[in-house]
Amino acid sequence: MIAEALFYLIVFAVGVTIGVSIYGIIVRPHIVKKLVLLTILTDAANVMAVLFGYYLRAISPPVYPGGSLEDFAFPSSAQLREFSSISVDPIPQVLIVTAIVIGLAELIFLSLVAYNIGVNYKTLMINKLEVEEE
Repeated sequence: MIAEALFYLIVFAVGVTIGVSIYGIIVRPHIVKKLVLLTILTDAANVMAVLFGYYLRAISPPVYPGGSLEDFAFPSSAQLREFSSISVDPIPQVLIVTAIVIGLAELIFLSLVAYNIGVNYKTLMINKLEVEEE
């Protein structure tokens, strides 16, 4: 019961973090602050994905403990059901590792864009940037 309440408290806290970071990305005019909030948003989304892939009753990693390669025997359906009821789903973990790598590449690219904006326009405030009309 306590573990379930703690799980939902963490889900709520991550949801609030996502909401605050989206609000900050929309409202803040400074580009570096937007980058920091975007990083917080992606990290919170990754934590939310971990929580969606987590079972409260899971007690083992997703590695089937039966047999060896020499005397391999296919497990019965009851053994597979029992194994899947106590193991964690590995798919969200794989997707999160991919999302971390993509988020890092995105952050590096946007940091370079922000640097170029700062060098060319001498400001990182979006409301002070002017577009030259031809």
